[in-house]
Amino acid sequence: MVEQVMQQGCCATLQVMDAVEDIKSRLSIEDVVSQYVELKRAGRNFKGLSPFSSERTPSFMVSPEKQIWHDFSSGKGGNMFSFVMEMEGLDFKGALELLARKAGVDLEQYRGHRTSNTQEKERLHEALDWATKFYQRQLVHTTNAIEYVFKKRKFTKDTVREWQLGYSPNTGTALCDFLRMKGFSEKEIKGAGLSAQRYRGLGDMFRGRLMIPLHDAQGRVIGFTARILEDDPNAPKYINTPQTLLYDKSRHVFGLHLAKESIRKDKFAVIAEGNLDVISSHQAGVRQVVATAGTALTEYQLKALSRFTPDIRLCFDADKAGLSATERAIPIASKVGVSLSIVTIPSGKDPDELVRQDPGKWLEIIDKPAYAVDWLIERYQKELDLNSAQGKRNFSDILMAVIEKLTDQVEREHYINRIAMLLNVSKEALLSKEKDKDPPKKLLKRINPAPIDREESDYIKAQNKLMSLVYFSDMRDLLDPMTVDMIVQDEARTFFIELKQSHNKNTPIEFLPPLEDYVNILSLVYERLYKGTDSSDLRIDGERYRSKLIDRYIKIQTPRLDHAIEQVLRESGSDSPEYKKLHKKVINLNELRKNYAKGA
Repeated sequence: MVEQVMQQGCCATLQVMDAVEDIKSRLSIEDVVSQYVELKRAGRNFKGLSPFSSERTPSFMVSPEKQIWHDFSSGKGGNMFSFVMEMEGLDFKGALELLARKAGVDLEQYRGHRTSNTQEKERLHEALDWATKFYQRQLVHTTNAIEYVFKKRKFTKDTVREWQLGYSPNTGTALCDFLRMKGFSEKEIKGAGLSAQRYRGLGDMFRGRLMIPLHDAQGRVIGFTARILEDDPNAPKYINTPQTLLYDKSRHVFGLHLAKESIRKDKFAVIAEGNLDVISSHQAGVRQVVATAGTALTEYQLKALSRFTPDIRLCFDADKAGLSATERAIPIASKVGVSLSIVTIPSGKDPDELVRQDPGKWLEIIDKPAYAVDWLIERYQKELDLNSAQGKRNFSDILMAVIEKLTDQVEREHYINRIAMLLNVSKEALLSKEKDKDPPKKLLKRINPAPIDREESDYIKAQNKLMSLVYFSDMRDLLDPMTVDMIVQDEARTFFIELKQSHNKNTPIEFLPPLEDYVNILSLVYERLYKGTDSSDLRIDGERYRSKLIDRYIKIQTPRLDHAIEQVLRESGSDSPEYKKLHKKVINLNELRKNYAKGA
């Protein structure tokens, strides 16, 4: 993708990768594609009719997990940018600007300056690292902070070190003064979310508080949440780092850097409401637990967790806010494609309190979650009088608002039938509540894509199938007789070169963008067409696709060589080095035809 931009000579000073990643983090590929193609859920993926060919059976696939699309009818595929380029007839710059507008990304922040966005982020990381060390040193010298951490919360020294807990002194400018001594400007200190404008000038953002660092998924500090230690009814209990270049509360999942391995291993994640709940749970050995900033669970946070597990369990307070949060979270989870369930703690305790009293009970509770929609139905059954007309109306209003947003039609049908039975009303009466909802969205008009060259498309499809078999079935030896000029597309050529240069044929290769998108497409091809197929059948298919590509190469090269030989014979004769070189190519081409072409 970056190479495309540079070749076209457009927006040369744009920090392309930063802008692309920012847009990708805000938009999902299924949302972008569904504006042009009607998509339906098909397992982990979405399926629709190809926008590039006339077909009755859907062969166009979108993978939210891999953030790519692939059209099996034409062999085309890529990411959201390449799709918009195809559908709108735009170059990369135009697609970038269109998607930036949709995502609310200001491209100006990535333009012009030689000091890139990446370098600015690195400086903010450094400032936050120094702030973390500063707060950690302050903690060991502050009596009330030590008492709160070790006596009241009962955290161990190992826990304090692992989570990098600290304390912000209530002196006004201590951290700002420290960071200035380390060479950071006021702009950088403020940009990291560590200072605020006070009436006497720039001062520390956090004062007299327990400091809990917020880490990204790789473990780098991106901000802080701070808990007050002194009793002050006029001060908020917690304050967080404001929105910065590094920290966005709608995207951040607290504790993921330490929880992800346990989540991956145990195949589920628990989302608690408080950061200290998470720390207590980890200390007790239950490390699949993370938290969000408040109860406003977002699509981005669920997508971040879905990379490790499809099983997400909420443990929010059993109050009105927690109930409302669950109602909002169910449709988002359905859209993302994760299974959302609810963990309920008896007696109104929070996880931190339960963990300190009985860690085993906490583990027992999170092992028995209730599926979210079922939990919601049971909760409102207890709260509302389902024998009264008003109770039935309120119950159906609340539940139908959630159920109509479920993406799985079978699941929707199941819960509509269940609610109708509970209320002793007809299914039609419930469905009538949906009449006033917004009409179905119209698909965007698009530039008619260029007609498909069917012969070229067949070669591209054969090439993608061959490459998927070669890589995912450890059959790199199929490429031995092939050369890069037998490959059709740029991404495939780069992929081919990487494989040929890989000395150990069974060693995975780390593919970087934009090649990563192509490898994800190959993964989608392999999963759909070949997963579970006998290895001998896979090799037969691979040899057939290889023959097709070699046959095409011979078909193209033969007339070119014939023409070149005629010209050399006229100009230099059969004894010339040029003729001998061409004659050797003819011999090699005949060997290739004999051993590997169709019908050989």
